[in-house]
Amino acid sequence: MTTANPEIGRSIPTMGFTTNCQDLGSGPPVLLLHGSGPGVSAWANWRLPIQHLAPRFRLIAPDLAGFGYTAVPDDVEFTRDLWLRQVVAVLDALEVERVSVVGNSFGGSMALALAIAHPERVDRLVLMGSVGVPFTLTEGLDAVWGYEPSIETMGRLMRETFAYDTSLVTDDLVAMRYAASIRPGAQVAFARMFPAPRQRWVDAMAHSEEEVRGIRHPTLLVHGRDDKVIPLSTTLTLLDWIDDSRAHLFGRCGHWTQIEHAAAFSRLVADFLAPGAPD
Repeated sequence: MTTANPEIGRSIPTMGFTTNCQDLGSGPPVLLLHGSGPGVSAWANWRLPIQHLAPRFRLIAPDLAGFGYTAVPDDVEFTRDLWLRQVVAVLDALEVERVSVVGNSFGGSMALALAIAHPERVDRLVLMGSVGVPFTLTEGLDAVWGYEPSIETMGRLMRETFAYDTSLVTDDLVAMRYAASIRPGAQVAFARMFPAPRQRWVDAMAHSEEEVRGIRHPTLLVHGRDDKVIPLSTTLTLLDWIDDSRAHLFGRCGHWTQIEHAAAFSRLVADFLAPGAPD
């Protein structure tokens, strides 16, 4: 007997390629945008919060182009504009006019991009360990984007870079993420996204201060105090630049807030996004 792969959701035609998208739960729509680690997919990134949030919200979680099970032609150039157009195409295909957005790391920059370019499509924002403002490339992010496949390298990244609590990183989890990183075409696409020197990709994913200050959506900022991938300064910058914002910091937490503190993170998000929640 075979078991269905939970990473594979709905197939949505978008811009000449097919987007793999989770579409789960019921209630007000919430768009979940994943990070940019090797072997990532929407399901891998959000699998724990999905369990907490799906009873209250309709969760839309696409694999962005080149990640997970969304393959693209070899000549596609990976840019913030490409991913933004894909996100809009997914929402249009699902006939979702307005959505709250939760963005993790790289996905935070894409959440900001949607709010800046299409403010009428966004209700509220949650940005977790977010890219999207200027910062100096960290050793951790350089290691993530420079990943060369091996199970040893994947284990080192997950235990020494992503997680504060290394007991969460089992051998099975490492093996699963390693296998995902070497699926046919996965590493070829990943290597094309963020080649060295990598500070330029941090800069390319950053929005201007004027653009970010123009955001009027209620915004929740979440960060792990011990994050080695995205510095805490990004959240403090966003807190300064976004007028209607508030921040929650988790101690004893690395870059995996949604995994290391899944229940607390999910409660925080659910309370912030609940209909009628105060601004």
